[in-house]
Amino acid sequence: MYLRETRRKNKDGSVVSYLQLAHNERHPDSGSPVAKVIHNFGRADQVDREALARLVRSISRFLEPAEAVTALSGSDVDVVDARHYGGVFVLDRLWERLGIRSALEQAASGRRLDAALVERICFALVAQRCLEPASKLAAVRWAKERVALVDCPDFDDQAAYAAMDFLLESLPEIAESIFAKTANLLNLSCDIIFVDTSSTYFELDVADEIAEVATATDTGDAALEVAVAGAVGKGPAEAGVRRFNKHSKDHRPDLPQVVIGMAVTTEGIPVRCWTFPGNTSDQVIIRTIKDDLSGWMLNRVVWVADRGFNSVANRAYLQRGGGHYVVAERLRNANGEAKAALSRAGRYHVAAGNLSVKEVRVGTGARSQRFVVCHNPEAAERDRQVRANLVAYLESQIAGSDGWSKARRDELAGKLRTTPALWRLVRRIKDGRFRVDKAAIAREAKLDGRWLLRTSDDSLTPSDLAAAYKQLLEVERGWRDMKGALGLRPVFHHREDRIRSHVQLCWLGLLLIRVAENGTGDTWRNIRHELDRMHLVTLETAEGRVAQRSATTPGQAKILKALELAEPARFIDFELPAPLA
Repeated sequence: MYLRETRRKNKDGSVVSYLQLAHNERHPDSGSPVAKVIHNFGRADQVDREALARLVRSISRFLEPAEAVTALSGSDVDVVDARHYGGVFVLDRLWERLGIRSALEQAASGRRLDAALVERICFALVAQRCLEPASKLAAVRWAKERVALVDCPDFDDQAAYAAMDFLLESLPEIAESIFAKTANLLNLSCDIIFVDTSSTYFELDVADEIAEVATATDTGDAALEVAVAGAVGKGPAEAGVRRFNKHSKDHRPDLPQVVIGMAVTTEGIPVRCWTFPGNTSDQVIIRTIKDDLSGWMLNRVVWVADRGFNSVANRAYLQRGGGHYVVAERLRNANGEAKAALSRAGRYHVAAGNLSVKEVRVGTGARSQRFVVCHNPEAAERDRQVRANLVAYLESQIAGSDGWSKARRDELAGKLRTTPALWRLVRRIKDGRFRVDKAAIAREAKLDGRWLLRTSDDSLTPSDLAAAYKQLLEVERGWRDMKGALGLRPVFHHREDRIRSHVQLCWLGLLLIRVAENGTGDTWRNIRHELDRMHLVTLETAEGRVAQRSATTPGQAKILKALELAEPARFIDFELPAPLA
């Protein structure tokens, strides 16, 4: 199908051109191609050229950017290269707006480093985690072949590792500078900080017995650690102490783990991440986080944490310097104060939606403790249904067990012990037979839809405290994005410093995508998919090469407007990186 131009000569000698949309068909008898007119546009000098332009644009929507440029440019233009451009453009502008670029350059200026080069490599590694997570070795090819990093020079894998080492070494200075800029720019609410931890594993390509050598002794002999590291090669000496000692959240108990701590504001902005050995307790982690943030621009801070951080020593530590805490209490195996708070009579009042709260004071005078009991009817119904399902399953498992041998009943007991939710609801009578524990069911029913908060802050209302604790979901969302969209796991680095720097790259990536999500009100997945449609196409003509980006789609224009970013230039000075050998 093509646009055909025909000419007709008038009696006065003038020539008139007509435009027609036609395509060729073979004549049934002769077999020669014959033009068949599909549509007449009329005289060429009177045709609606704007209508033709709209037709061309509508057709171009169904072509790849490179194909569209080739079709519009004619045969005298060659498409040399086409790269994704929209995602890296937006991330780079946010990177600069949040002060990350200046923080990295300032930290590198006092070292024997090329500050601009190190900063650009760090950005390339972070952008790769946001757009197409892969290994650091793959990042080199990604930067050279798949995306248009306009002002990023060529770099190899050794330069990437050097940039990661610099990032980790300068992390305290960089993180504080980024937070100061971000808090002022985004007007963040920094009076409440949410803290939570998660874990991930790193791959080990050596025989597991070598790593187990370090767990065979508790002497902490430095010579042994050096010997283990030497046996592994570049493997970390801490591989032995990072074994799973309880359970694996990632269902990989065969691999060593690290624990990651994260502090988040009420807007979901990650303040900073920390990496700890896999056997570090939450009590140690919360103190490290508070100490590291003590010198930042934080005034009166309320620390919100889950029950894993709750201890007398930790609560006292969080109150140092005028700070306050909101922590959850364990409902099962609760301490005396928590039991007293749960059993205290009182009237609930509606906090928000279907959430009801009541305030309870336990103790008198200086030792008085403030508790808030929260109740959600929908969650209570869900807990009731889950327990009913567990009881039904438990009854099916112990049905007929009265006639079993002792060994077979012991085997069933061992199986049930692996699931604490089931083991809590069963009891064994003196002769070893199983019965459903109705008293335990009644105790569990009293906890349906409830959770208990302890706080040292008297200024926040019970409703505010319940709402603050529910915002811990922002941290959980951060973990999902870190392990999903940013590809935090699996970790293939074996050196401790590289593992830590890998986590920090993911933290910077999470900071960028969370700012983009908050600005647009959309998920990063949708934002990334829309920006992925913007390409930078390199064309070669007789006069030379030129890099031109594809036209901005309505979706891309909406994203740029929401983030208050100007559209990128249509023609860009972009030099293709040298190809890899």
